[in-house]
Amino acid sequence: MSEDSLKYLAEMDPFTLDELMTQHGQEVWNFAYFLTKNRSMADDITQDVFLQVYRHVTSFRGEASIKTWLLKITRNISHNYRNTAFIRKVLLVDVAVSKEYSRSAEQAFLEKETANHVWRQVFNLPVKFREVLVLHAKYELSMSDIAHILKIPEGTVKSRLFGARKKMSALLKEERIINEPI
Repeated sequence: MSEDSLKYLAEMDPFTLDELMTQHGQEVWNFAYFLTKNRSMADDITQDVFLQVYRHVTSFRGEASIKTWLLKITRNISHNYRNTAFIRKVLLVDVAVSKEYSRSAEQAFLEKETANHVWRQVFNLPVKFREVLVLHAKYELSMSDIAHILKIPEGTVKSRLFGARKKMSALLKEERIINEPI
């Protein structure tokens, strides 16, 4: 979907909104899930994101890509959800599941377990590190796009990314030491 067609979304052609949801819906849901650690909350946030797009499509200025704009809205709504007292009390952690396929069942199981383990460690990071790492590693966004989404300078993005990688390395190294046979 081009940015020009998004401008016409203000007139709300349902097929254009459907196209936007089809193209970016899974990415929005995944990012909401990474931020909240809760599947049902990610569902609600995804619906709210596209509802906000429907209501405020005229606020899209084309300064960033559509994907960046949607992820920024997702981040803002996710933070609002997380900051409510009820949500803080009932937040449940689900396990991220890898969708990769491989040749053997054993290999698939081991790859899935490894991926789950790494994502569990990502969930242990503070939000400011987790969101930068996910936007960079999972969504492959540039430093400037991440800075735009988070409303922070690019230097801060680089610093947080460095800190996130350092903490992940320490978490994974610590766990290897703990799990090694004596």
